[in-house]
Amino acid sequence: MTATSAAAALAVDRARVATFSVFGFNGLLFASWSARLPAVAGIFHLSPGGLGLLLLMTGLGSVVGLPLAGGLAGRFGTAAAIRMAGALLGTAMLVVAFSLIFGWLIPCGIALFGYGFGMGIWDVSQNIEGAEVERRGTKTIMPKFHAAFSGGAFAGALLGGLLARLGVPLWLHLMAVVALGAILIMIATRSFLPAHVDHDAPRTSRWKPWTEPRTLLIGLVVLAAALTEGSANDWVAKATVDSFHVGGSGGAIMFAVFVASMTIFRYAGSALLDRFGRVPVLRGCLTAAIVGLLIFVFAPNPYLAAVGAVLWGAGAALGFPVGMSAGADDPVHAAARVPAVSTIGYAAFLVGPPVLGFIGNHVGVRHSLLVVAVVCVVSLLSAPAVRPPQNQEQRSR
Repeated sequence: MTATSAAAALAVDRARVATFSVFGFNGLLFASWSARLPAVAGIFHLSPGGLGLLLLMTGLGSVVGLPLAGGLAGRFGTAAAIRMAGALLGTAMLVVAFSLIFGWLIPCGIALFGYGFGMGIWDVSQNIEGAEVERRGTKTIMPKFHAAFSGGAFAGALLGGLLARLGVPLWLHLMAVVALGAILIMIATRSFLPAHVDHDAPRTSRWKPWTEPRTLLIGLVVLAAALTEGSANDWVAKATVDSFHVGGSGGAIMFAVFVASMTIFRYAGSALLDRFGRVPVLRGCLTAAIVGLLIFVFAPNPYLAAVGAVLWGAGAALGFPVGMSAGADDPVHAAARVPAVSTIGYAAFLVGPPVLGFIGNHVGVRHSLLVVAVVCVVSLLSAPAVRPPQNQEQRSR
């Protein structure tokens, strides 16, 4: 190995660790909010429908931010884009914290729009960086990056459950996470791969992917995956508390069970994808999600519901990372296609919370989750779209 190739390999290794760190903290931040949504509903005296409308602001912010993310990452680099997103997220979370202290519902909603906007930019940027690290290696690694996100969310959910049991207010919890994040982001992004633009390659308009059938079908797969994962993020704790009367800590623990399952299967997913290929594995995931949702919805006790949450988490594990890898198969067009695929997927975060909340007002939060199972059935038909180009079949069919 030459000195140049050794230096390049070391740079990729450092970028891999940094990308794991950024994905992981992103999950911790997200779970710090999601795992304690029952407390938010209690502070503002919100019904499921009202909580859904509040969460709608996060989805709106993400959908606005996602189309801009590719341009920011392409112009300034993924490291700078994530730093900008982190600054916005931190500011938004501080406003949310003060809103919880003083009972300011409208400022909280506005801050959640900023939170969603920052999340959208962060999400696309970290996935572009992860796809580049994956391309420079020899094995599928994107699911492991998303496993880092899930692992961070699992830690955040457990922490949320512990702090809820100890009576630590959510506003203080959020402020501590923001302080930790500011330090981690500045350190980790220094090891990202340097931004590179191939000036001789054809450039893709940010709008062109919206006319490509394969990109749109990949987006449909990601939409189902996002709804499957996002519905748990938003509602599994609330559904558990409402259905089984186990308290806020019990809801956080059920969310942790879901996230733990998703984390394990994401970590194992890289080997499964390399061995069996994207399409068969994705079909297996969607089937597991459907079965898990049905068990969770109709379980007579929290223990059987936890079994459903395990299958639900396994089913939600690989759809999003596989969709991101598929959208980035061609590195020349990745900065345009990944935001398009993400935007379609994040439509689930926009539409899902209010729809499930309104349905939950009439049939209960748990039974409203049957809508997610129906979407998974539809997504099965789009699974072949994630098959990579012929020249990549040997690595990840």
